[in-house]
Amino acid sequence: MSLPSVEWQEVVGADEEERHRRQAELFVAMQARKSEKYGNGRALHRKQVAALRATLTVPGDLPEHARQGLFRVPDKYDVWVRLSNGGFNRAADGVPDVRGFSLKVLGVSGPAALGGEAVSQDFALINHEKFSSATSEDFSTIVTTAGQTKGQLLLSLVKQPGLIPRLQHVSAALKEPFSGFATQDFFSAAPISFGPYAVRVRLRALAGYPHPDAEDWAADVYDRLSTAALAYDVQVQFFVDEQRTPIEDASAVWDAPYETVGRLTVGRQKPDEAFAEEVEAAVFDPWNAKAEHRPLGEVMRARKVAYFASQQQRNAT
Repeated sequence: MSLPSVEWQEVVGADEEERHRRQAELFVAMQARKSEKYGNGRALHRKQVAALRATLTVPGDLPEHARQGLFRVPDKYDVWVRLSNGGFNRAADGVPDVRGFSLKVLGVSGPAALGGEAVSQDFALINHEKFSSATSEDFSTIVTTAGQTKGQLLLSLVKQPGLIPRLQHVSAALKEPFSGFATQDFFSAAPISFGPYAVRVRLRALAGYPHPDAEDWAADVYDRLSTAALAYDVQVQFFVDEQRTPIEDASAVWDAPYETVGRLTVGRQKPDEAFAEEVEAAVFDPWNAKAEHRPLGEVMRARKVAYFASQQQRNAT
């Protein structure tokens, strides 16, 4: 087997800093409007479905190229898991939506992606292998437009009719079947560094018997956890070349195999209200990372600005 390529590179636009600042302001404004209605919360992934305790196990038989950062040596880590619906509203679980599966791996050490010492390794995963937009500019336009009041939305569509097919495309993607947090695969949908390499991350569900018609995803998860643990393979997909695995295009599905580098186990447990409040108040940010796992690409660089602004707005801990 040949080694993955290290020939990846980021292409940073000259106007990114200003664009990302402006986009973050739009997200925070939307977040503030929604918080007036629903209470203090995130701009996106506002509705927490469940807060879970888990364990990440790193095996001792990984190939040399996969022994990077968090996965360098065999170990076991405590993990906080936040399951969420991706929308800016607190809608019922039956409403079509992106679903989020965020991990906070605790007990890590070493240089952090943002400088200083790493205190956690976070992964923000969704149930889609790619983003609906190639760039943060397009994504933020669609989301903040959709997040307006009905009257404002209609006015925006009259002024910018080109938004209509884009919103329709996103709406269709949201309606893709979702089998549940126990049985669905989840993806980073954007790359991170993996030592000298670049990867996208997948959480591969190992449970069976999906419940595609569930109207209460928390009940589905806790019902399963009342009798057995849930398990997921943590996998990475290595950069091959810019055509098959583009760094800067978040709307592209990468054409490369996955390799398993760890096992996430969610042990048997019941809902814990105090822990759920702690998780809800916490920060789950892909930039809370070891330097070896620095987020890559324009969408990830935009997220750094937007996530920080959102965290400040809701006084996140």
